[in-house]
Amino acid sequence: MKIGFIGLGIMGKPMAKNLLKAGYALVVNDINQDAVAEVVAAGAQALSTAKDVAAASDVIITMLPNSPHVKEVVLGANGVAEGAKQGSIVVDMSSISPIVSREVSAELEKQGVVMIDAPVSGGEPKAIDGTLAIMVGGPEDAFAKVEPILQKMGASVTLVGEIGSGNITKLANQIMVASNIAGMAEALVLATKADVDPEKVFKAVRGGLAGSTVLDAKAPLALAGNFKPGFRIDLHIKDLQNALDTAQSVDTPTPISQSVIEMMRSLSSDGNGSDDHGGLIQWYEKLAKTEVRS
Repeated sequence: MKIGFIGLGIMGKPMAKNLLKAGYALVVNDINQDAVAEVVAAGAQALSTAKDVAAASDVIITMLPNSPHVKEVVLGANGVAEGAKQGSIVVDMSSISPIVSREVSAELEKQGVVMIDAPVSGGEPKAIDGTLAIMVGGPEDAFAKVEPILQKMGASVTLVGEIGSGNITKLANQIMVASNIAGMAEALVLATKADVDPEKVFKAVRGGLAGSTVLDAKAPLALAGNFKPGFRIDLHIKDLQNALDTAQSVDTPTPISQSVIEMMRSLSSDGNGSDDHGGLIQWYEKLAKTEVRS
């Protein structure tokens, strides 16, 4: 089975490399030619357009920044839809609006191409080691065909419902991650301001009910002042905005998401949008006039 991979960014590049390591033949495309060259050096073949990638592939994976990029790459000029054969499967692993996932799927369906949405969670470290959590929406028969491929990139691969369900699950995930990071930041700044060692607070609580994967991943980085992006603040803003838009469409309250997105937007306005989302602690530090990191 020949696989096409479009989008070789922070997440897509290591994901594509893991497919190559698993023995899959891969054709790739991205606007970043340095990223393309790196994946080609690992064994992939580069093609000049998304149309060409689709024409050469049975399964076309896209890993792109947001909804407009997916619509352009899949449905635009020289896009996936122009090259995809009847019976091909498009696996969009981008984190986008579930409404857009359904719109793009409906257009592809007209020409006999099936789409599933399969966004991921875990950031760059888990993309590199192939242990992402992958949330899938789409037909069961299409999922069965691509599940072995997805398993080469993730530690868990779960079909949660029809097309769009994967992205709804990802939005739920992003709400919970943002809430965890905000709670962690608020607590560590409080401890610091009250003259209690925040590192000792982290060690004391991580084994109790407050412990979490988010806490274990982000607290040490926040304590060290290391905000090198595993998942950028600007990307989390995008996900939370998609969550807010989706929530509005189904009349669901989202007060926590609304609060956190404003914190993140403030940081982005200050020039910190490329920081890791664990850098949210800087918003609290600025208001408290104190720094957790030494």
